[in-house]
Amino acid sequence: MAKLTKPVVLPADARQKRVVILGLPPVDALDVIGPAEVFAWANQMADGGMAPYVLELVCSSPDVHLESETGIGLKGHSTLEQECRSNKPIDTLLVTAGAMTFEQIDRVAIDWLRMRSPTVRRVCSICVGAFALAAAGLLDGRSATTHWGVARRLAERYPKVKVDPTPIWIKDGNVYTSAGISSGIDLALSLVAEDLGNDLALEIAKNLVLFLRRPGGQAQFSFALQSQRAHDSSLNELCLWISEHLHMELTVEIMAARTSTSVRTLIRMFQRELQTTPAKYVENVRLEAVCRSLAFGEKSMHDICRRNGYHSAEVLRKAFTRHFGITPLEYAHRFDKSPEPTQP
Repeated sequence: MAKLTKPVVLPADARQKRVVILGLPPVDALDVIGPAEVFAWANQMADGGMAPYVLELVCSSPDVHLESETGIGLKGHSTLEQECRSNKPIDTLLVTAGAMTFEQIDRVAIDWLRMRSPTVRRVCSICVGAFALAAAGLLDGRSATTHWGVARRLAERYPKVKVDPTPIWIKDGNVYTSAGISSGIDLALSLVAEDLGNDLALEIAKNLVLFLRRPGGQAQFSFALQSQRAHDSSLNELCLWISEHLHMELTVEIMAARTSTSVRTLIRMFQRELQTTPAKYVENVRLEAVCRSLAFGEKSMHDICRRNGYHSAEVLRKAFTRHFGITPLEYAHRFDKSPEPTQP
């Protein structure tokens, strides 16, 4: 870590919290290291002496050497067997695994999760760690996410889980699931923000050289990028045209006329190729364009609305909040401390 010159004062009522990362080998190394770095930065940046977190890596393997899919080993603080014997309080538990792990999850680890979770304030999974939470019954009746590539498998294997493959992370009660890879960092930043405030989370994001701190409602990948996977050339052309004409009225009738098809045929094309409706696709692309404008520091909400087809800032605010769970101003504040975007 680079030496920091800007410590952040913690809330007066902050208390030290034990954060345990459970590794089910072989783990995806980034799923472990990414969130761990966030909590480590929080400890380094805290002003006032007391580290806000005690961070420990617990290995479900027979010893503290945790195998990763990269071939680079990690060394934990204790084994799961030792953790069971110690029974020390856990504030936040993050479960990590790997692509070769979730098909055969250690039954001892599942039983421990089922037994231990009622005493933990926050239970989280990174990427395919969601399979371990689901196997323990912790996701039954809850909304959850995982990496989009295995989301369908999670839904088929555990039908009681409300799997949503789109968001980068989801909070349902005290259970958090994330899409993995870089989204584990986004989740950890949000956990720190819950505990110690958004300013500290923002400073950590800056020191990790992140482009922005993404809210949980952010999609795992761009809808505009997704449209490029469509096999129908007419739909590809339409999607490109939509992205270049966001300022216009884009009703399903206008889009159908553009492709010389009926409304019913166009709806079927979108469902078949992009698993969405034309109206939802347009809204998603518009909101992604708004996010880019905010991320690049644009301040005029009037200009953002006009360019992206919103009749007013209030209409945009409602759509943005419904989609991301935060307002445009809150989104901007997550990565920019300059003056607020101006209202029209």
